[in-house]
Amino acid sequence: MSTDPKFIHLRLHTEYSLLEGAMRLKKLPGLCEKAGMPAVAVTDTNNMFSALEFSVSALGAGIQPIVGCQVDLAYETPAPGEKPVRPAPIVLLAQTRDGYECLMKLNSALYLREADYPHVTLEELAEFSEGLICLTGGPDGPVGRLLRAGQKPKAQALMTQLAATFGDRLYVELQRHPTENGQAPEAEKLTEAPQIAMAYAMELPLVATNDVYFTDQKMYEAHDALICIADGAYVDQQAPRRRLTPQHYFKTPAEMAALFADLPEALENTVEIARRCAFAVERHDPILPKFADNEIEELRRQSFEGLKNRLAVIEAVAPVEDYEKRLEFELGIIEGMGFPGYFLIVADFIKWAKDHHIPVGPGRGSGAGSLVAYALTITDLDPLRYSLLFERFLNPERVSMPDFDIDFCMDRREEVIRYVQEKYGRDKVGQIITFGALLSKAAVRDVGRVLQMPYGQVDRLSKLIPVEGVKPVSIEKALADEPRLREEAKAEEVVARLLDYGQQVEGLLRNASTHAAGVVIGDRPLDKLVPLYRDPRSEMPATQFNMKWVEQAGLVKFDFLGLKTLTVIQNAIDQILASGRSLDVAADGTKLYEPDAGTENDIGLIPLDDEKSYELYAKARTVAVFQVESSGMMDALRRMRPTCIEDIVALVALYRPGPMENIPQYCDVKNARAERERLHPSIYHILDETQGIIVYQEQVMQIAQEMAGYSLGGADLLRRAMGKKIQAAMDAERPKFLEGAAKNGVDKAKALEVWNLL
Repeated sequence: MSTDPKFIHLRLHTEYSLLEGAMRLKKLPGLCEKAGMPAVAVTDTNNMFSALEFSVSALGAGIQPIVGCQVDLAYETPAPGEKPVRPAPIVLLAQTRDGYECLMKLNSALYLREADYPHVTLEELAEFSEGLICLTGGPDGPVGRLLRAGQKPKAQALMTQLAATFGDRLYVELQRHPTENGQAPEAEKLTEAPQIAMAYAMELPLVATNDVYFTDQKMYEAHDALICIADGAYVDQQAPRRRLTPQHYFKTPAEMAALFADLPEALENTVEIARRCAFAVERHDPILPKFADNEIEELRRQSFEGLKNRLAVIEAVAPVEDYEKRLEFELGIIEGMGFPGYFLIVADFIKWAKDHHIPVGPGRGSGAGSLVAYALTITDLDPLRYSLLFERFLNPERVSMPDFDIDFCMDRREEVIRYVQEKYGRDKVGQIITFGALLSKAAVRDVGRVLQMPYGQVDRLSKLIPVEGVKPVSIEKALADEPRLREEAKAEEVVARLLDYGQQVEGLLRNASTHAAGVVIGDRPLDKLVPLYRDPRSEMPATQFNMKWVEQAGLVKFDFLGLKTLTVIQNAIDQILASGRSLDVAADGTKLYEPDAGTENDIGLIPLDDEKSYELYAKARTVAVFQVESSGMMDALRRMRPTCIEDIVALVALYRPGPMENIPQYCDVKNARAERERLHPSIYHILDETQGIIVYQEQVMQIAQEMAGYSLGGADLLRRAMGKKIQAAMDAERPKFLEGAAKNGVDKAKALEVWNLL
């Protein structure tokens, strides 16, 4: 890496400039290293989607990140009745933490107002300019546009205003993108000399940028197709539309030095700016609003009080002392990991929902393994009754945020979110952005459209790309695996062109939307921690960082899922009650079950051992019954003939690719058509409930504990590695498992058999 760099790129668009930038963020540090460039700026168009990700990946590769943004500035106020002048871009770079906070404020302002286009005003720019370096935007910036329009006095006035705002942090930006004959494009020809003259007259420094959109010149045509996808245009249309040239690529310092040989100070100033920008976005520990003065005491009070209330109405499966011991154990871990506030916040909005008769799901996912959650009424499942393990949810050996998946009635979910906004402050609550990528099939369809290929042909080519799991394979892999696709490419030049462009743009980001369920709650206005965005279809702001990076920025995600099934159940209950009967009485007046006094209309307390209900399941009378309504599931129900809730739970767990192969064996063993496989006496009791088959991740953890001597925390790490198919982690665990099993007297062949089943 050069210790005396000659040029630093200060204007660059990654894939986060949606359907515009094609510089892949992950490859950027490698390009900088190859070019001998110790620093680089990312300035995506009107967003900071990648600010934290870029900072972390660049620093990890030994490259200095310069966090910035290309921001559209409303530089002219139209006269009454006149059409607004389209905003023009300037570049802002964060020098300091204060500068980054100002950049977040300006970025949030781009989206949190009602306007035809995202923009900031000159007044906002003046208010939030501290710690920011400003580049004037080049030939298409606001000063450049005024010069091109022949409005030199206005251009000078604007430059004076920007200089007053930024002082010695304003740089006059120059760009040179020569055409094939070496001539400057019209915009650059009209603006360069006046801008240089203005800079010298006002004693403002010059800076050279290249406005990078793609890696090298070879990608120009594919990138042009990407622009056409965004604009709804065609690659070969006659009307002039191209605003970029083959020169908008990641040029080397030597190439830039040759371009600006007559203005060496414009190159030197790129290095000066890099040295002035000594800020990188950092990861942050989780930040939550304070729920109580002493959250530990409050959580303990609510937990023990809640457990007492639960044990007063349920049929306990263990002595009260066992429940209290489990509760103490969980509270110790929750307190040690610093999460009492998280549990209190979740419990609060769930209790509010239940108090307002909003249906809430009984609990799902690993959170159902927490007795504290059960005591707080976050979940309605007794984890001791179902042998659920707390360590799967919160593991002291794997420090990560707890994450409850909470289902609400689809029609009333928004009421719960509004409650949270009112309790903590609207400026402290937001949704989370998500990004849609241009996957291979979509890339083929979109590129085919902008190449004006027949729809039927493009559709046929897209269908030749195989799907693995839920995602299509890459075009490269499809060409390797599918001979018909290769033949099509050989037979017709336009198909080869389509697949070539498709490979270059697939994986780039296509659009932004909001996470279906995720909501973050901060202890301060969110735009002090992350820049904000707003989906045009929503009134609620969203973070500009996606789920992975928003958590690393310090915000904690809460899932508010809208589940139609809860709405359907509530509608059924309302109809029954409207008919004048309670839930324990059938339409013909027959008594269905004997509820405890006062619980006649509590859907959460209906019995789970009703024989007639299981007869309906055994006959596959399950149309519109959540999770068991598909034809395949109905076939499995007929074969299984379930007689208890555990059978249905096992079937739902088994009904997915891979474990599905065990359904026939489970059914045959249950109905005495086959003998149960007995793996090893030390784990018989673990598999009794599931006919000798390993069905649940909890069983994986218990087997690791019983057979190989793992702690439950260590067993959770093993479960996680297996569940996510992390080969390196599994390879590291295998000898540990075999060694632990040997110490417990299990022979190696049997231990290996069990390991392979896990």
